[in-house]
Amino acid sequence: GKMGEVVKNKQVLFKDYATGVPKESDLCIGESTIALKLPQGSNGILVKNLYLSCDPFMQFLMRKTEGHGVFSSYKPGAPITGNGVAKVLESNHPKFKKGDCVWGTTSWEEYAVLEKPDALFKIEHTDVPLSYYTGILGMAGVTAYAGFYEVCHAKEGERVFVSAASGAVGQLVGQFAKLRGCYVVGSAGSKEKVELLKTKFGFDDAFNYKEEHDFAAALKRCFPEGIDVYFENVGGKMLDAVIVNMRLHGRIAVCGMISQYNLSEPEGVKNLMLLIDKRITMRGFVNFDYYPQYNKFLDTILPPIREGKITYVEDIAKGIESVPAALVGLFRGRNVGKQVVVLAHE
Repeated sequence: GKMGEVVKNKQVLFKDYATGVPKESDLCIGESTIALKLPQGSNGILVKNLYLSCDPFMQFLMRKTEGHGVFSSYKPGAPITGNGVAKVLESNHPKFKKGDCVWGTTSWEEYAVLEKPDALFKIEHTDVPLSYYTGILGMAGVTAYAGFYEVCHAKEGERVFVSAASGAVGQLVGQFAKLRGCYVVGSAGSKEKVELLKTKFGFDDAFNYKEEHDFAAALKRCFPEGIDVYFENVGGKMLDAVIVNMRLHGRIAVCGMISQYNLSEPEGVKNLMLLIDKRITMRGFVNFDYYPQYNKFLDTILPPIREGKITYVEDIAKGIESVPAALVGLFRGRNVGKQVVVLAHE
């Protein structure tokens, strides 16, 4: 539309806090109107959202949290926020100008006024798909990069295990490991995902955890000599089984624990004593601690993407109406690869 024009603006609204796994009915699509110009006195930017990024951490924002450390909960009746890629229509902020594309936290509606755009990244490289900035060149990419290169310090020839391996982060960690000359195995929750790991992402082996009655035995089968590095996305019983199969001086980078997110009581981990015998290091990390290294990250990851050495799979839903199903599907493992919602291509 023309600048200043009043247009319809569909929004993803948060209904109310709930416990357990989020449901589609926790969200609804609303419609308001917006004038395509910045409000008087605003120092922000007006954007048109192009791509939205469905991410596991969003389930924490749908709960009433007693200050969950790094996040603040959604407000009932208001649009939700999350990662996205957007085009700047108007800017009163020195970092951005009209026509720029940006990625980072945006309000989930077709058009949004972002009053604090400081934390957004301007997209400089547009020879790769813009949707990549919801994942491989955005939060998931930085997470995989930080966890693998800065936390795991995997060396050539080491044995690497990745859980939730076909997700946005896992698929990249596995490929980083292969680029470094490691032996890498992944676990995932369907035949289709296991096939993807072996054929498309170049994992040496993979297994469907839903078909394994004994995780420790499955890991022993895949890693007869044990595991040097575990990229942890799952927690619970899988973590316990990994510890038994770790080698001396093994490293565990803790990215997430998706098996625990919706339990009222977290599962216990029984094998922690082995951390002593095996001199295992287990370290948690958060992706935004590494955002200051974003340009170093791009220098590392853009060349192999351009050369076709890194494969990246997206699961794309179309239209803002598809957000509730796409986001909730993520928590049940319905997506294959990185879950993205396309609102507009430009």
